[in-house]
Amino acid sequence: MNIILVSNRFAKARSVTVTGTHLAALAMLVAVLFVAAVLTAQYAIVRFQPGWMGTEMRDWLASAHEVEQQKQEAFMRKSLDTLAMRLGQMQAQVMRLNGLGARLAKLTGMKPEEFSFDKQPAQGGPYLPSALHQQVSMSSMEQQMADLNAMLSDRSDKLVALETLLMQDKLSKKLLPSVPPIRDAWYSSNFGWRIDPFTGKNAMHEGVDYMVPEGTPIHASASGMVVYADAHPEYGNMVEIDHGNQVVTRYAHASKLLVKVGQMVKRGQEIALSGSTGRSTGPHLHFEVRYKGIAQNPVRFLEKASS
Repeated sequence: MNIILVSNRFAKARSVTVTGTHLAALAMLVAVLFVAAVLTAQYAIVRFQPGWMGTEMRDWLASAHEVEQQKQEAFMRKSLDTLAMRLGQMQAQVMRLNGLGARLAKLTGMKPEEFSFDKQPAQGGPYLPSALHQQVSMSSMEQQMADLNAMLSDRSDKLVALETLLMQDKLSKKLLPSVPPIRDAWYSSNFGWRIDPFTGKNAMHEGVDYMVPEGTPIHASASGMVVYADAHPEYGNMVEIDHGNQVVTRYAHASKLLVKVGQMVKRGQEIALSGSTGRSTGPHLHFEVRYKGIAQNPVRFLEKASS
């Protein structure tokens, strides 16, 4: 009986001890929640009621906002400066291409009105805006400008190469016999085999003869350097011009020479006056074209130039 009473008392004491522990934990939880509520209220006051902030807090927030705004403005200025620099480079390249295009149009014989490089190209069409996700961003614009800049540089290099080729072709044409040495004249004797007027035998005629009155102006058939300007036993007063690439022209039987050895002459320039000096039966011009020292038919050069 005594044992039973002792057990009951121990159980009651244990029950009281457990209940006190729970109450202490509950009190601690209430305190923590109270502190959290106070801190939350203070944060809300600071966050949503700036007027209740302290002076130091307001100054700190204003300074942080100003620093962030300055960073954004500096980034925008740097981006704009970069775009402006690239835009200036592209404008310079476009101006260079405009000038180059005008020169190419002139070299190829195009009409100026066909390619007006100083005018903006005509554009038009309906307005179809793009979706929001397709709007141009700063990074995509920079990439497009970089691609366009690279394309302009590539086109410029290729057009310069084309201009060089066209100028070389034009220069080579100037150095080939392409202008008749006598204007408004006819051939009295062609290139090839013929009966020699002095011997009556078959002989090779290495040029063409222009039947003209004495004193008729003789013109250089192409640009070059005078390598001979003197009397010759058979050609009479003769001018010989070296046009480069082993091409030489001869102008014989002149009555007067107007150029000297070593002188540079242009295509169509007057170099002598026709006559009947040397091995000649009358006033005329004997005209020859030689390549690598071998006589060529001058008519072929003149016909090719005229075509």
